[in-house]
Amino acid sequence: MQENDAPKDRDSFEDELGAAMKRAGEEFPVAGRPLVDGGVARGRRRTVLRRSAAVTGSVAALAVIGLGGSLLTGGSGASQDGGKGAAGAQSTSNAGKLKETPAELPPEQQVFRTLAALLPEGHVSEQPGTGGQEGPRPPAASVVYDDGHGKAAVSVALSRQNPDEEVNENDSPCPDKNVTAFEACSATMLKDGSHLVLFKGWEYPDRREETRWWYADLLTPEGYRISVSEWNAPAEKGAPVSRSVPPLSLDRMKALVRAEEWRPIAASLPEPDRPAPEQPAPQGMSGEVILDKLTGQLPGRLTVKASGKQETEYAYVVVDDGRGKSFVQINVQPDMSGVAGDLVGSDAEVLADGTRVTTRQGPGEKGGAGVTMRQVDTLRPDGFRVVISAFNAANQNEAATRENPALTLAELKKIATSKVWRS
Repeated sequence: MQENDAPKDRDSFEDELGAAMKRAGEEFPVAGRPLVDGGVARGRRRTVLRRSAAVTGSVAALAVIGLGGSLLTGGSGASQDGGKGAAGAQSTSNAGKLKETPAELPPEQQVFRTLAALLPEGHVSEQPGTGGQEGPRPPAASVVYDDGHGKAAVSVALSRQNPDEEVNENDSPCPDKNVTAFEACSATMLKDGSHLVLFKGWEYPDRREETRWWYADLLTPEGYRISVSEWNAPAEKGAPVSRSVPPLSLDRMKALVRAEEWRPIAASLPEPDRPAPEQPAPQGMSGEVILDKLTGQLPGRLTVKASGKQETEYAYVVVDDGRGKSFVQINVQPDMSGVAGDLVGSDAEVLADGTRVTTRQGPGEKGGAGVTMRQVDTLRPDGFRVVISAFNAANQNEAATRENPALTLAELKKIATSKVWRS
């Protein structure tokens, strides 16, 4: 088992990362914004779950049409809170019928019925759809589940990927805690060769709302992927918290994704295409090289307490000068001339070589009270960009740990304009 490792997720998000990082310039208004969303690592996992688990109202409605809009469940197992709800004998009867899921039903209806049958005793109703999603998507169901201790959104999605796409248990999809706040995460290779991820965190890593998001994600040797998410609110976003924690413990979530009832549905999905020819390596400086060059330029008074990187274009360090930890992150991006108008303000300093330098200082966009950021954004004449930020906190999602960031604007400028980035 591996916990809290910086991820090297194998999902398709990784293929898009290089281009997305280049487009990141569009998300840096002149007023200033932290370099990289602290949820990049979480986003990789969420990309899989949202792509496979996002369900519109039309899908949920299909499943509910024949069930009267809501139903009582009586699946085996206990909820996190141990509540029995108000189901009684009627729920057991409904669950028994639901388990007889006809194979000729559309997969999305099979998923809904199976989820309702497997959930612990309680009340299940349709979750309103979000709309706006187009194109084919894997079969999924999204419901509001109530075990008598408060309503909770629960979603499940099934998909298939090529079993030849090997999953390395050393490639943990758990986020980096210095970048994304979460409660717990583990990635385990099971005895049957399945890869299981269990995650407990928040819908918003900066904790601006107390909506908790827990999920279990199972990838079997056959390439079947079963993903289950739950929240402590009737919807993942836009709904008040209705209970302290989601209804299912991680042990229960593990049992849910491993249930044999999912296998026939997954097996009925179209076989995935064979792997495409290996794509060229992403353009841009590798994160490992960026990290090495960054640490080599830090002032001698600083001690590196932690570090991390993306595959390309991004790295960070957590440093301490004896006055508290300070988070420092850097992007090194080629070919950014196309968004120069969004990056460079009218007050930018122009150096002798034509490099334009913009400095910013003010509140951090994320985190708790008192977090401030210093940032230096540089753009060379050929579009080569180096932008570096320092915070007075150990990461962007927590409260300040010191009065000011550990590096001054002058020190940040010296790093960002250094010739080492072009060597």
